[in-house]
Amino acid sequence: MGRDARDHVDYVVGPEGYRLTLQNLPPANTSRWVSRRKAEVVIAVRDGLISLADACVRYRLSVEEFASWQKAMERDGMDGLRATRPSKTNDSRKPSAFQAERISAQAETRSL
Repeated sequence: MGRDARDHVDYVVGPEGYRLTLQNLPPANTSRWVSRRKAEVVIAVRDGLISLADACVRYRLSVEEFASWQKAMERDGMDGLRATRPSKTNDSRKPSAFQAERISAQAETRSL
């Protein structure tokens, strides 16, 4: 975080390690919110580059929407900010642990 003589933050470190300033924040008219842009706004607010109120006005966000971005980023990093998240299991037809145990028990009973 860079501070000037007035103890004002003039840049923060962005989500991919670059300097993030007010000038290179996402444009105010952003309509396509990819995870990187959301992360930039969350980091800018968190680290004091822009206030929450200013970010909400600039990007036409509700406090609740911003808070959901912040929570998702805290929980899962930039991946948590994706519009569509990959499922925990790649195959939704895969049986749950409970179902697998039940199937195994049924197979044992049949073999007796």
